[in-house]
Amino acid sequence: MMSRIAGNTIFVGLGASNQNPRPFGWAHSLTSIVCFVIGCFLFARLNRIIGARRRGSLMLSFLIQACIIIITAALVQGRVVSSALDDDLSQSITRWDQEVPIVLLSLQSAGQIVASRALGFNEIPTVVITSLLCDLMSDPKLFLLRNDKRDRRIIAFVLTLAGAIVGGWVTKATGNIAPILWLAAGIKFLVAGSWGMWKTKA
Repeated sequence: MMSRIAGNTIFVGLGASNQNPRPFGWAHSLTSIVCFVIGCFLFARLNRIIGARRRGSLMLSFLIQACIIIITAALVQGRVVSSALDDDLSQSITRWDQEVPIVLLSLQSAGQIVASRALGFNEIPTVVITSLLCDLMSDPKLFLLRNDKRDRRIIAFVLTLAGAIVGGWVTKATGNIAPILWLAAGIKFLVAGSWGMWKTKA
């Protein structure tokens, strides 16, 4: 997900001048951008209606995200849509069925970053690692012994890297992205459940 929106914006721009190596690859990128924006709008409005930091709203947000990933995983595993791994075998073919997981995962990503903003952890963008690293290196308190924002940024980067490594090995071993999607959905469910047990401030 590193610089996903920025990367997709570049691909759309290249597509406008017919320099995108994949036919209609720009369409997939445009779909991702549009659905991410729509997702941010919808999740932000949902937060405003039911309260951004209420336990119920946080549980609902992560349950919705988990369900979206489950639907995506089921579609890929059931071969209703082709996976990105299959697409590597035929660069010249446009897989329009891949629009479905792009739509779903873009909406899920929007819910994730809106949740981080609602919780006040703006130092952890969750979907863009480059800005996280920039903020980390620009922190005037970088070398202080106690710096919560720095610590959260470092932890976020390490966990993202570890997740990418695990995801790469799983998809390589199975030849399918569905297992890692199921794992991601399970983690989302655990996070949603943890909000239900979170102690409220007195």
